[in-house]
Amino acid sequence: MADNASSVEIVEGCRLPVLRKNQEHEDEWPLAEILSVKEASSRKLFYVHYIDFNKRLDEWVTADRLDMKKLQFPKKEAKTPTKNGLPGSRPSSPEREVRKTLELNVQPPTAPSRGKTLPTPVQKRKVETVPVATQVPPAAPVPSLPSSAEATQAAVFPAVRETNTFKAREEHEPISSLTTNGTARRLIPAQSGRKRKANCGGTDEMIKVLQYNKPQSASVFQPPPPEDSQDSSDGIPTAPRMTGSLVSDRSHDDIVTRMKNIECIELGRHRLKPWYFSPYPQELTSLPILYLCEFCLKYLKSLKCLQRHLTKCNLRHPPGNEIYRKGTISFFEIDGRKNKNYSQNLCLLAKCFLDHKTLYYDTDPFLFYVMTEYDSKGFHIVGYFSKEKESTEDYNVACILTLPPYQRRGYGKLLIEFSYELSKVEGKTGTPEKPLSDLGLLSYRSYWSQTILEILMDLKPDNGERPQITINEISEITSVKKEDVISTLQYLNLINYYKGQYILTLSEDIVDGHERAMHKRHLRIDPKCLHFTPKDWSKRGKW
Repeated sequence: MADNASSVEIVEGCRLPVLRKNQEHEDEWPLAEILSVKEASSRKLFYVHYIDFNKRLDEWVTADRLDMKKLQFPKKEAKTPTKNGLPGSRPSSPEREVRKTLELNVQPPTAPSRGKTLPTPVQKRKVETVPVATQVPPAAPVPSLPSSAEATQAAVFPAVRETNTFKAREEHEPISSLTTNGTARRLIPAQSGRKRKANCGGTDEMIKVLQYNKPQSASVFQPPPPEDSQDSSDGIPTAPRMTGSLVSDRSHDDIVTRMKNIECIELGRHRLKPWYFSPYPQELTSLPILYLCEFCLKYLKSLKCLQRHLTKCNLRHPPGNEIYRKGTISFFEIDGRKNKNYSQNLCLLAKCFLDHKTLYYDTDPFLFYVMTEYDSKGFHIVGYFSKEKESTEDYNVACILTLPPYQRRGYGKLLIEFSYELSKVEGKTGTPEKPLSDLGLLSYRSYWSQTILEILMDLKPDNGERPQITINEISEITSVKKEDVISTLQYLNLINYYKGQYILTLSEDIVDGHERAMHKRHLRIDPKCLHFTPKDWSKRGKW
């Protein structure tokens, strides 16, 4: 098929089947989009993104892997137009035109942003258009709008939200706005009169637990998905963010950030192949291997530079306080303000494997908890999670990552368990910042399921009656947010409505599966080995 590729010019945006190996090492021809074309060693290479596949599978392919018989050229309407002489603006749509009309008539005040902001010309702000389904002005003070515009806006949002397809919602799901200091803010459509639906008849209602027998006449009770859970339709919080967020603003994606720019990373004794784009300096992206110091995470362009750096680098563990140690596993707490260089280098490395989060050069509002494995040469990084010093929405994790060499070995659940142990010490319930990646969602669902089932199976009968427990009690014991408890019970299909009350039915299959999973789970956090004192970050002097 190489001859066909040379006779027909393939341009960026074309779609066609591309040969690849699946998990069973069998040939398959999924549809792919051409993102870039380049010449190397006198032959053409094509960077392809497989449609409906994760971006980490994107790769450079040769012409002989392309099926030219089914080539689809990009439509003219799909080309990104220029606006005000600036390329990269998104194509116009009826939704954008409606929003443009609204914004020309009404100029709501904007919320003050954290950090320094640059003055913006008034005319430019008037001309800017925002997709109706994804963004609104930061403060969105509805009462200050004129009545006619208010009615128009209220009528527009529900219609757009209902008619959007799942794919469109997925593309615009992370809703945030970038400020000039690099922080991201979540922007929420105004929805007047919105009330939260009660789940399970109230979280304080007693729920009976039935083990090993599932009633024949029980009808499955399906509460509405909680708004803050990963299973909710869009994962949008109910109030604007007033602190930093690591949610990526996908509306600013372009061809550059959609392509992997680092070929290979050498970190200690491991070589890692990045999954996604990371904004390392441009001059380093052309290197075959990018070298990182495994202790301070500084990036270097050659092995010789790394060797010279190691003679000067005194670190043998992450900077910060060691707050946990058991066996060879240690956790270090790192303040993003006190250790800026390390925190920024950690963010650069993590961005290679996280697609749903954005990068922070302003790391001041964050704490980083790095998990390490100890040997005679030092403390080697295994993974980490970050969290906001102050979270108005009970987020106890902003980003979480286990490095690829340590995945599928139980370290991910250990990181999650440690984040909830910190929440227990703080006396709070917590939840990870949404959206989660596909692998992150799997890990959290597995952890929530095992943790909740562990509690339900330990319940003892009370005076000969079946044990009872409330959603609030499960949340207080585990520090898992109530919405996540409910979504997990729904996911496991445990909640039933039987003879006028809610019951949790644990079948033999669920119990056996849980016991097998817990038997394999060797790594656990020991609260006695945790030496952690929470700080009151509301006092700015402690930053």
